[in-house]
Amino acid sequence: MEWYFALAFLLSLILIFMAIGTPIALAFLAANVIGAWHFMGGQTGILQMLNNGFGALSSFNLVPIPLFLLMGELFFRTGLGMKMFNAIDQLMGKVPGRLSYVTVVGGTAFSTLSGSSMGSTALMGSLLVPEMERRGYKKKMAIGPILGTGGLAIIIPPSALAVLLATLAKVDIGALLIAGILPGLTLAGFYIATIFIQTKLDPQAAPNYELEPVPLSAKLKLIVTDILPMLSVMVIIVTLMLIGFATPSEAAAFGALGVIILAFIFRCMTWEAFNLSVTGALKVTLMAYLIVFGSATFSQLLGFSGASGGLIGWATSFDLSPILMLLAMFAVLLVLGTFMEQISIMMLTVPIFFPLAQALGFDLVWFGIVVLLALEISFSTPPLGLLLFVMKGVAPAGTTMREIYSAAIPYILCSMLLVAVLIVFPSLATWLPSMLQ
Repeated sequence: MEWYFALAFLLSLILIFMAIGTPIALAFLAANVIGAWHFMGGQTGILQMLNNGFGALSSFNLVPIPLFLLMGELFFRTGLGMKMFNAIDQLMGKVPGRLSYVTVVGGTAFSTLSGSSMGSTALMGSLLVPEMERRGYKKKMAIGPILGTGGLAIIIPPSALAVLLATLAKVDIGALLIAGILPGLTLAGFYIATIFIQTKLDPQAAPNYELEPVPLSAKLKLIVTDILPMLSVMVIIVTLMLIGFATPSEAAAFGALGVIILAFIFRCMTWEAFNLSVTGALKVTLMAYLIVFGSATFSQLLGFSGASGGLIGWATSFDLSPILMLLAMFAVLLVLGTFMEQISIMMLTVPIFFPLAQALGFDLVWFGIVVLLALEISFSTPPLGLLLFVMKGVAPAGTTMREIYSAAIPYILCSMLLVAVLIVFPSLATWLPSMLQ
């Protein structure tokens, strides 16, 4: 069978199963069983596919996923996140658009510890948007920064999605996690600049209001007690990986333990919070493991049938520059993001895009950051970005989807600008990982 027929056959199976409402992981599994029967020799091929899939699940590299998820759930459920937000709020003073800046600064810090875009957006949307509207902020100043910083959880470590992407793409997990630090902080800087420009162009978008002054001694206390302990967890995780003291799996264990210790120190660890955290992390972990199983076997089928090799040969035969090929892949990710969620996109594209990127001579860690940014942009891109609907669910009554779309656009443009910066200056993503070598 020609490679393009094999590729069309496998993709059609997946799309058919998804169209009839089969969950994405099970759709891949069903398509893989049929594909293995057809391409790998019936029952023997299916047994071989299952053995390969279980082999992928036994990888030690998957350990950070449940640990990062548990860490984020504990940070959210125990209330440690709100302590940090309240402290940053009091430290900002009477800066115009203060609560918008608080959202970016606090949301960036929260994203590093939660690793969950939806969790970050839901928390900040439910707590900050009503307060900002009460103080006269326009919707674009209240909703936009939350949608932007919610997506930062995808690229700033610890990110469970980055771990999953690295596992599927067979890229060094520690390198990909570390590579997201500087681009993530740069993107947060772009968001701050956007807020500054918006307040200058429209001062009434974020009106000033009276605040009780906070003495210097109180500010120092807030920094020491409510901010540094939370940020120290992220710093410890990153430092342990940078100096080579711990693998990503071990660093994730230290991070989860650190949040548990902080919760006990601040006396906010309850059995209910712990139970909800473990349950939430377990649900997502099981889904992630099914996804790894399905994607690993799908990649092998693509290789065995000749589809991946044929596609790479076909794509590289065009007289196009590597940058144009990169932009084409980026556009595909954005289009898929309008009607699919991120993990489904990764399962479909990673087995094809990463071998193609390697054939084009791209650094795979750098390419992984570009893919994560594309997923982050698609997460908040109108009309069907998932974060938009999360925001709709937690925003005050009367908030329209059009207002949410309008608020998201400047922050989408910031992410696009970061992609351009990464193309021109790839060292922004590769410099820190090079320190791991």
